[in-house]
Amino acid sequence: MALRWSTLDNDAVPAWAELTNLLAKVDRTEEYYEPEDLAEELGEPGFDPALDSIAVWDGDTLVAYSQLRVSLALTYEGTARAMIGGGVHPDWRGQGIATRMFDEMEPRGRALAAERHPGEPFELRASGGLETDPVRPLLTERGYEIVRYFTAMQRPLPGDPLPEVTDPRVGPVTPELAEPLRLAHNEAFASHWGSAPQEPEQWAKGMEARSLRVATSRVAVQDGVVLAYVITAQWVDRELYISIVGTRPSARGQGLARQVLTASLTAAAATGEYDLVELDVDSINPTGAGRLYESVGFTPVRTTATFAKLDGAG
Repeated sequence: MALRWSTLDNDAVPAWAELTNLLAKVDRTEEYYEPEDLAEELGEPGFDPALDSIAVWDGDTLVAYSQLRVSLALTYEGTARAMIGGGVHPDWRGQGIATRMFDEMEPRGRALAAERHPGEPFELRASGGLETDPVRPLLTERGYEIVRYFTAMQRPLPGDPLPEVTDPRVGPVTPELAEPLRLAHNEAFASHWGSAPQEPEQWAKGMEARSLRVATSRVAVQDGVVLAYVITAQWVDRELYISIVGTRPSARGQGLARQVLTASLTAAAATGEYDLVELDVDSINPTGAGRLYESVGFTPVRTTATFAKLDGAG
């Protein structure tokens, strides 16, 4: 039977989730999603599924998919970033499906970057997964190079006793802090590789996501200004994911990141709803985040690579 090429839509979500979770197991990335989480991705600001996605079917079986995300703002390095994600079912690999998806997504990314950021340098990125991921030779063949390694770290809950949170500025995330959080995040990540400022609509969408766990997120606030923060989420039963840890540059050196992180972990342990906490850290994070996480009981469990190629002016 010939493969049918289309795009992701709401009708594809159940099959998309099934394929995504199979790939998480087979490729050992452990990136599992519920159908409802993927359905939300179809409505992300700046993402048009009809133009920025691919779905490949063999009969009623989704055998491959791809998503393209082009940054709404330039990265702090001044490039338009296009991220190509996706995967191919293991039983359908070796048939050129991934090659064709890249052949279609790269020009679309280039065109969309030129539309949003005319004349600016354009960078294509893709995850290379673990060292054994079969996509790596394809990426290398297409001119991509490893530009960053990311380490997943885990901590059991309740685990070893946590230090006491003593800073009175640390507290829960409340609705009125959404915009102060966005401003703090944009400042905190201005020195982080590959990051781009979050636009208001983009940030608001993230703060409304079904995966967000406000009850275990924490902030340090002074005079209405967010100084440091931890944002948490959940995709897997009894596992909490720490999505973002950030501190404004002007507030660094006060131990605030450790305080909000400890407060978040303490809150998570108190719920009794989680057995494990996970996060990902840039292997050469300029703020020494890896050491911070180790200090509160996190240990490395796997390392993935991000590939990229600079594609000239858009």
